[in-house]
Amino acid sequence: MNSGQKKRNFQIEAFKHKVVVDPKYADKTWKILEHAIHEIYNHNASGLSFEELYRNAYNMVLHKFGEKLYSGLVSTMTFHLQEMSKCIEAAHGGSFLEELNVKWSDHNKALQMIRDILMYMDRTFIPSTNRTPVHELGLNLWRDNVIHSTKIKTRLLNTLLELILRERTGEVINRGLMRNIIKMLMDLGPSVYHDDFEKPFLEESADFYSAESQEFIECSDCGDYLKKAERRLNEEIERVSHYLDAKSEAQITNVVEKEMIANHMLRLVHMENSGLVKMLLDDKFEDLGRMYNLFRRVPNGLSTIRDVMTSHIRDTGKQLVTDPEKSKNPVEFVDCLLAKRDKYDKIIISAFNNDKTFQNALNSSFEYFINLNPRSPEYISLFVDDKLRKGLKGVKEEDIELILDKVMMLFRYLQEKDVFEKYYKQHLAKRLLSGKTVPDDAERSLIVKLKTECGYQFTSKLEGMFTDMKTSQDTMQGFNATYGSELGNGPTLVVQVLTTGSWPTQPSVTCNLPAEMSALCEKFRSYYLGTHTGRRLSWQTNMGTADLRATFGNGQKYELNVSTHQMCVLMLFNNADSLSYKEIEQATEIPSSDLKRCLQSLACVKGKNVLRKEPMSKDIGEDDAFSVNDKFTSKLRKVKIGTVVAQKESEPEKQETRQRVEEDRKPQIEAAIVRIMKSRRVLDHNNIIAEVTKQLQSRFLANPGEIKKRIESLIERDFLERDNADRRLYRYLA
Repeated sequence: MNSGQKKRNFQIEAFKHKVVVDPKYADKTWKILEHAIHEIYNHNASGLSFEELYRNAYNMVLHKFGEKLYSGLVSTMTFHLQEMSKCIEAAHGGSFLEELNVKWSDHNKALQMIRDILMYMDRTFIPSTNRTPVHELGLNLWRDNVIHSTKIKTRLLNTLLELILRERTGEVINRGLMRNIIKMLMDLGPSVYHDDFEKPFLEESADFYSAESQEFIECSDCGDYLKKAERRLNEEIERVSHYLDAKSEAQITNVVEKEMIANHMLRLVHMENSGLVKMLLDDKFEDLGRMYNLFRRVPNGLSTIRDVMTSHIRDTGKQLVTDPEKSKNPVEFVDCLLAKRDKYDKIIISAFNNDKTFQNALNSSFEYFINLNPRSPEYISLFVDDKLRKGLKGVKEEDIELILDKVMMLFRYLQEKDVFEKYYKQHLAKRLLSGKTVPDDAERSLIVKLKTECGYQFTSKLEGMFTDMKTSQDTMQGFNATYGSELGNGPTLVVQVLTTGSWPTQPSVTCNLPAEMSALCEKFRSYYLGTHTGRRLSWQTNMGTADLRATFGNGQKYELNVSTHQMCVLMLFNNADSLSYKEIEQATEIPSSDLKRCLQSLACVKGKNVLRKEPMSKDIGEDDAFSVNDKFTSKLRKVKIGTVVAQKESEPEKQETRQRVEEDRKPQIEAAIVRIMKSRRVLDHNNIIAEVTKQLQSRFLANPGEIKKRIESLIERDFLERDNADRRLYRYLA
């Protein structure tokens, strides 16, 4: 086609000749269609020609008789539905729903066939005149003539509610029939289902569960009640899945939750001998899990459980840490704490879905009661000491890590971490020096954990102690290489050289060493000072140990492992059969309290009594006399006597440690104040207190009174000054 050629418009014209329609055409055709609708409703549709009926309906619409066809359909269907309604009304008892179901099924089948016949009207006449489509019309007419008929509406609702009640009380009902009837209400539109069934169903259910929960709670314990509530909840969810609208699930579960759980929440958790506390005490994981899962469904449910649990943990924890019996044995004390923590960890993981808010509540509870006992830092360090001394022998590496992690968990709760550090350093020193520690790996692993938690400063001195032990080994190798030939068969010496700043300060105790040992010590001193210039050595005899070979009256030979002080005492008996307390004190110059403890372990401990005391008693008196116990026997060749073990500090020692801690805190508080004031320049009193407390809380809980004293001290030394106008303001002086 050429582009220049004109486009031609095509037009379809109507027929020139006029089609003449029979004046009675519409009536005749409608009669045929009306008869067909009657036959369909009377189950005689098999003889009908649907093609012919469709054509008739098509022609009626085409010839503008759509209105007649539509109004005829409405009146014919209404007639049949009213007839059906009478049959349904006449049905008795259980056959009422069955009759309704049958008639509904018949109506649906009839409606399908009628819609097929009137498809053309549905497509053209109905949209153009805004009428209701045939299928929807059929549903509306069923609703108005059957479901909303005065004799059926109330009867239908009562029947449905009665069947549900019977099912709730344990009877078996025809769920298939229920499903069909409820589906019918849903097909008639959301408002029909909601107004005619769901709303009254929920009201009836609320009354039912309100009464039942009241009855249950009077005669059940908490665990049984929760089982019943859970069963009821599951039944309702199952009921929805079988024959109610899926959207009803949220509504009906809300009713059960409100009536059976929310309304009785406090009574359930506080129920005597079966409530939450009893469940926690008895490790009722299943019941606790059930309570958690039910309570989480209602507002404030979980916070109710959490508050009661927190209160219980705090109360029992407080009893534990303030119990004087438990405090007698530090290891047992910490074991109880760890057992308590394990118990509640297990409950939270297995019953409370590892809920983070419950974990936080557990942590805050532990932090609260652990710090009620001022000796907690010391006891945790003693627990570590016990485990690293002897308690981890033969334990797998991963199990050791597990124990250390648990210790770190308790350590995190401590507000006075610096007090723990003080004790830990003392106990570590004793372990390293007595050689009573498990492999270095466990010790170092704990130090790494402490370093990660608190930073390098916290552990630098602890690491220095390990360095000293290694350096001492090298020093001894050098000493033995230099003097080995001179020493011959005499006593051997092992020295640990400790850097003063790294190790806990020990008061230096004077002691007269036996001549042979004294000479050996002098040799070492001259060797060490010869290889290291500018250093000073002072002997810490109270921290050493010695191995002695001893022969008793019956010729029995033993190797005795004793402290340096005990060695000094025993060596005196090489030259004397009997010595008085005064003579021993004069010869050794060991301080009285140490000497008494030392003699007690040599003469008064059964199985270790290598000395005999006159008169026999548990305590050492200044008039006592001592001699070698010739009758001493032991099953072991090596006998360990009175080794230094970490024990709970006595009250004066505790006061002394506390004083040292307080002294150590002063420079730390001052440093924090200066750091803060340097960056802020001007700050008021309350804010300084808050900032200092916050900065130092990883080490200890700073006392506001002490912070105030440190501020005064810094003002005296011209680091800070008070503002002239406002005395509560401080200024930093560069």
